[in-house]
Parts: sequence; structure tokens; C-alpha cells
Amino acid sequence: MTLDVTTTIAAIATPSGMGAIAVIRLSGSSAIEITDSIFRPVRKGKSLAKQSAYTIHYGSIVDGNREVDQVLVSLFKAPHSYTGEDVVEISCHGSVVVQQQLLELLVRHGAQLAKPGEFTLRAFMNGKIDLSQAEAIADLIASTSETARRVALNQMRGGISGKLAELRSELLRFTAMVELELDFSDEDVEFADRGQLKNLIKSIIAEIDTLSDSFSQGNAIKSGIPVTIAGKPNVGKSTLLNRLLNEEKAIVSEIAGTTRDAIEDTIHLGGINFRFIDTAGLRKTDDTIESLGIERAIAKIEKARIVLYLIDSQCDANSIEGEVEAFIKKLTASQNLIILVNKEDKSPQQHVETVLGKLKEKGFNALAISAKAGHNIEQLQQLLIAIGKTDMPENEDVIITNIRHYNALQSARTSLMQVLNGLHANLSGDLLTVDIYEAINYLGEITGEISNKDVLDFIFSKFCIGK
Repeated sequence: MTLDVTTTIAAIATPSGMGAIAVIRLSGSSAIEITDSIFRPVRKGKSLAKQSAYTIHYGSIVDGNREVDQVLVSLFKAPHSYTGEDVVEISCHGSVVVQQQLLELLVRHGAQLAKPGEFTLRAFMNGKIDLSQAEAIADLIASTSETARRVALNQMRGGISGKLAELRSELLRFTAMVELELDFSDEDVEFADRGQLKNLIKSIIAEIDTLSDSFSQGNAIKSGIPVTIAGKPNVGKSTLLNRLLNEEKAIVSEIAGTTRDAIEDTIHLGGINFRFIDTAGLRKTDDTIESLGIERAIAKIEKARIVLYLIDSQCDANSIEGEVEAFIKKLTASQNLIILVNKEDKSPQQHVETVLGKLKEKGFNALAISAKAGHNIEQLQQLLIAIGKTDMPENEDVIITNIRHYNALQSARTSLMQVLNGLHANLSGDLLTVDIYEAINYLGEITGEISNKDVLDFIFSKFCIGK
């Protein structure tokens, strides 16, 4: 994305035709002048250029002698604005016709149509925000849960930026000491204690590992906690998915093996997004297509944070116990397993209680439900919320939610491991600084202190126009 800071850009900043009021935003050195040329205030007096910043003015937008709309004009003057430039926001009526006519009028008077993300790009280029904060703005706009909103807001306020600034500052300080030694190499003076440098590198690697480990949590916050619904054919997996989603998402049939591929959808429970995945029934089969579905089911189970394993309450209690014990071997210690004894309305209550008792004696988290009738679905939802909340961060936690940040952290870690290896091998300071600078640059890529045009184009092209 080419940024011409000499231009003044304009765009509709609100969804078109979605409300009674719309906002059209301008940014650039001519923003106030262009608006002045088409704005007629109700109270005659000073032009907008002579008005104070952070003031709102009521009047009409006119095209010659024709009134286009009655509006409110908000003024923000450089450098104290979102973009760091002069910014004008025109609040007009939400009619699509009004918005388009007003935007066309601004363009005729010298403004240029903004590209996606160009307002935020200007904020970044003018030093109002760093790159990670810009990405957090996009995350905040796209957030669909309270936790996603909170994490994005923390990053937008500089949560990760502050943490990375500390790490880079420590590395830069030690690098300066190492380079000072090189200037006095003939005098055999040591300014940078190698033991302290080794401890520093180890502590920074530990910080990077903590941030990197939070990525799976951050990904779940953005995309939804992955919940896989698994079990043998015809135990009610698709019926449960439909019940949880409150729609006929999956085909339900008495024919075994109906579900051949994973079916996914996301729902919002207790301020948390859950991504439910219905999978093919687990069994041995000669059907090639069904076998592929089962392979995908196993892959989804491996990646799930929560696994809902359905069993038919009408089966023998001992066979159920053995089935569950065989299935749990497929899971890792970090996964949460909930055993759902389905079709409990079709079995004697005593039998269901016996099954639940045996499972709970083994330490399994078990619940009797009827997916078809909706029995105990609310209890299941509360159980999911309770598990989901244990995965949610505290208010001040720095969470990595962006794959670009994760990759940069991993690259920085690799460079720092090279520094440790160099210290063990007693390499000279000039060789150590090469890897230290690499790590500093990788950390700088996250906040945009080190950036290139391709990265900026990719990030800001994902923004909506008007932001």
C-alpha cells in the first residue's frame, strides 16, 4: 500500500445503510479546508479552520445552492487525533443516497477515497500507534466475545508493546557493552560480563516461551475454543450439534455412518466462543469415503481443547466403561473430556445411574443427557462455560493472538539460542552481536520498529474501509 501523506483521504466509517446515523471521516492537511468549502453552519461566524479542536458544529452540507443534508461536524486537529493529522468526522443521516452524495462531494472538492485500513496506517506512520496496536484495533473490531474484546483492548493499549520494549531494551544495553569492548580490544577490557549476559539471554528466552505458549489460548479466544463431538455411529453426535446450535446444521439419520466429514460452527456461551465440530462415527469400515471421514475425526479429536464423547445409554454398563477407557488413550493430559450418556430418556433410570456411577468412580466427568429431547443440555452448557473460563486470561495478561507475532517470537528465540551456544563456545563479542541484533530485529518486527512494505500491505489490506 503506497501512502501519500500529502493527500487528504475520505471514507464512510460506518456500515452503509445499517442505522439512522452514519459517519464520514476525513484525514489530512486539507481535511478542515475541504469540509469548510461545503459546510454552512447554522450559527454564522468563524470558519471551521478557526474553530477550536474537539468541538462539534451543527449545520448543512451544500452542493452549490442545494442542501444535501443536515449534519454535525466534529473537529480534531493535528497531532492530537487518531491519525496524527487534521481529522474531520461528519455525522449525517444513514441514507445510502445521502452518504454517497456527501462522499462524492468531498472527492469533487479535493479529497481522495481512502483505501482499506488507510486511516490506521496513517496513525502507525505518524507514530500514534505501533504495528501490534494496529493489529489489535482490527481484532477489537472483529471481536465476538467479551474475552476477545478484553484481550484486543489490552494489546491496543500497548500490552505486548511494553513487554517487547523491555526485552529489546535489555538486549540493546548489553549489545552496547559488547561493542564498547571491541573499541578497546587492544586494552583487554571487559565491559559486558559473560555470566550476566548468559543469565539475561536465558531469562528472555523464558519470557518468549511464556508468550509463545499463550498462542494456543489466544487462538482459541479469537476463533473459539475447539470442542469435538466424538463417539461411535448413531450415538446422537449430529443431534447434539443441532441442539447446541439450535438449528439443523447436520443431517440426522438412523443409518450408521451418515456423517462423512467434520461439520463446524461457533456459538457464544457465557462470554466465550466455542467452536463445535461434529465428526464421523468411530468404527472399523471398508467404505473408503467413511474411512477418510474417520481419519479426519481422529485429527479433529487430537486438536480439540474439549472432547464431548457420546455413548448410548442403552448399552451394557461394563462395555461402556471399557469403551471409554479405550478412547481416553487417544487424548493428551491437557485435553478436557466430558462423557455424555446420551438417550437417557430411552433407558431405565436405575441403569443410567449405574452407568454414571461407574464412570464417576473412574474419575470421569460424566453427564446423562438426551440430545433429541433437550434434557440436561443447559447443564452441559454450564459445564462447558466452567471449563472455558479456566482457559481465559486475567485482565492484565499479555496473550499472543496473532500468527505473525508467534512466528517472530520463534525466530527471535532461535537467534537467542545461537547466542547461548556462542557463549558456551567462548565466541568473540563481534560474532555474538550478530545473533543478538537478529533477535532484536525479530522482536522489532512485531511492533513495526523493523518492517517492510509487503508486511504493511498484508496487515492493513485486511481492515475495513473507513478504519
